[in-house]
Amino acid sequence: MAVVSLALLLLLLRQPLSNWLWPDTRAQQLQADAAHALQQGQLTSADGRGARELYAAALALDPDRSDARQGMAKVGQQALVQAERSLQQRNYQQAHRMIALARELAVPRARVDALEQRVREREREAGDSGVDKLLAQAAGARKAGVLDGGDNAALPLYQRVLALEPNRTEALEGREDTLADLLQQARTSLDRGELAEASARMQRVQAADPGHVDLPDALAGLNRAAEQRRARADAELRRGRLGEALEGYRSVLAAMPDDERAKRGIAAVANAYAGRSQRYAGDFRFDDAENELAQARRVDGDAPGVAAAEQRLVQARQSQQRYGQKVPKAERQRRLDQLLSDAAQAESRGDLLTPPGDSAFDKLRAAQSMAPQDPAVRSAMQRLLPAAQRCFESELRGNRLSRARECLDARAVLEGDGPAVRDARRRLAQRWIAVGDERLGAGELSAAQAALVAARELDPQASGLGEFADRLRRASAAN
Repeated sequence: MAVVSLALLLLLLRQPLSNWLWPDTRAQQLQADAAHALQQGQLTSADGRGARELYAAALALDPDRSDARQGMAKVGQQALVQAERSLQQRNYQQAHRMIALARELAVPRARVDALEQRVREREREAGDSGVDKLLAQAAGARKAGVLDGGDNAALPLYQRVLALEPNRTEALEGREDTLADLLQQARTSLDRGELAEASARMQRVQAADPGHVDLPDALAGLNRAAEQRRARADAELRRGRLGEALEGYRSVLAAMPDDERAKRGIAAVANAYAGRSQRYAGDFRFDDAENELAQARRVDGDAPGVAAAEQRLVQARQSQQRYGQKVPKAERQRRLDQLLSDAAQAESRGDLLTPPGDSAFDKLRAAQSMAPQDPAVRSAMQRLLPAAQRCFESELRGNRLSRARECLDARAVLEGDGPAVRDARRRLAQRWIAVGDERLGAGELSAAQAALVAARELDPQASGLGEFADRLRRASAAN
């Protein structure tokens, strides 16, 4: 099934955009290709071009296609036909493969079991199964280190013997030793930091023998390695090494696809790229802002920071256009001087960050849109930083969290996204989680959801965020 799923994924990912825009047309084409493959006797293929994979792809695009389901049933019936033919040709390995395919496609069990029994009896009667020969081949494959991955590897050979003679001692012991060898290879992969490869080997052992004595320790080792890799990725993220952090989180997900902390880490990387985009937009460095925003989208287009960065970029462009980059130089200078004068007056009145539009901050942002590198503008912006810092701390103490977020956004523009700003984001996120938890306890699910969104936008890795989200999800489902 894993090979089939991978083949199906590869087939879908390499289709052109039009296939996603007109899925019905694409589903019809896939079904026609599947019917042709079925007619040619190509029932399954690892490259996704077998009838089974093509019908599955059509159903993935349109699960209600009854004709595709009927086609899938025909594949199962044809698998039995091919199994019968392989039996007559004494190709027992192929017969077993086709029987397995028929079983996966829900052909009536009685028919499948009956044919499988005939294959086993013919193998024994003809002596072609060569159990002793298979055991010798399996032992040789294990000695050569060919443990799994093909019909002539040790594990599938031992399993084939056990399918014929379930109590054959040599096969039981050989399979046990082979599984132990696979687990040792998995440990070696862990030592090399190859989490996905180690996980794949452990899953193979788990599928063959869920109760293998060495499996719990191996899985515990995988969990420890994943925890260490996540911790390193977290550290890289804190240092701003986003590429390295992303690589670490993705390596964890490759081994453990359901790991929520790694998923949140990837969202945090996307938010960090989006934060860089916002800072560049704030400085009207639009090419740099676009590049960082594109990185954020590639990492996780659904991360909350991406939409905020897109909005910030639009606003920055509009601001630059509003204050006239294409007006004559003398007029631009006159406007710049006026904005600086208005900002100074607002500063003298104490209107540093409010009211909107008339604050010193807003006037200087307008001036910055006209002349991002002007020394007078940069100097004036720096004078506002202490005010933004005090504003944030004051609003946070007063639990006025929306206002604290506004002050923090202004502070990020003035100060940049350094450690102090990131720490402020974590503190504000923690406060939102506390508020959300309180609202959840009062049964106010909408307010709790709003708090969750606010906290997640600030810090997707905030301590307690995942647990709060789980509680809110359970409460919403029960409501």
